[in-house]
Amino acid sequence: MKATIIAISAILLVGSITPFATAEGVPAWVKSNAGWWADGAISETEFISGVQHLIKEGIIAVPPTTVSAETTQEGVPAWVKSNAGWWADGAISDHEFVNGIQHLIKIGIVNVPSSENAPSQQESAISSNSELVTLQAGLDNCAEITKAYDRLNCERDAKLEITSYNIKSNSQLFEVGPVTYYWPGLDTEGNTFEITSSGQALLNLRILVENTGSDKNEALFCTGPAICNYDITSGDNVYKYSQMDFTNGQVVLKPGEAKIFNMMFGPNIGGGGTTFEYDSAKDYHFRISESYGSGSIPLNLE
Repeated sequence: MKATIIAISAILLVGSITPFATAEGVPAWVKSNAGWWADGAISETEFISGVQHLIKEGIIAVPPTTVSAETTQEGVPAWVKSNAGWWADGAISDHEFVNGIQHLIKIGIVNVPSSENAPSQQESAISSNSELVTLQAGLDNCAEITKAYDRLNCERDAKLEITSYNIKSNSQLFEVGPVTYYWPGLDTEGNTFEITSSGQALLNLRILVENTGSDKNEALFCTGPAICNYDITSGDNVYKYSQMDFTNGQVVLKPGEAKIFNMMFGPNIGGGGTTFEYDSAKDYHFRISESYGSGSIPLNLE
């Protein structure tokens, strides 16, 4: 959890451009941050800093608000914090939560950039869509390659860029040493969780990793269930994978390179594996224990 909190400033840089004022499409990690603040997992200062950045980047759409001449230095009112927790739990609407943010602006706790300097949401959306259009054009251009092998390689690389763009636009960032892990959450980009009719819990994870901080190749290692730098913990138990797609037991990342890896947790396949079990009363985390650093991604299984 601490690694998640530390990474909050980086998380804010890649949120999808979706205003709180609309009920559909609000990034799940935004509500998670509100819930963490309400529960005391992150500080008031961290939350306020995050809100200011979200407004600046056009991720939160807050109606024009006049700052009162009588500002306060006493911190966030208790009712605003309560609203954050209720909003995270789905008990109040996006509009009601925005009312709380407007109040923080009015009393001078949250500072927003002036309109002439801040990019509009329309400008941000156009920029975002233009990048996606460019990536799609690159994929379309692959069809002009006559050699089958070269065309397939071109299409594979172009599709990875589009998928990477989509994941980055809707993910929470976890920086572990020089490698950044992008977690888009469940029910997105192939990440699923289900309980079968026989009662077996099945969890499929699809995570984008990128070498963002090294000028040399970095490698992710997992040669088998018993020898793998990745697992899931519920606090009491540790679970090893049932399936994964590490080529020759590793994922090698060149400087600036991004790749996607897949893992499935379910039945025990032997070789030091474990059967994945789900208990709704427990919190599950995907753990990273590489030579370059360690991290933990909360999965929020439901």
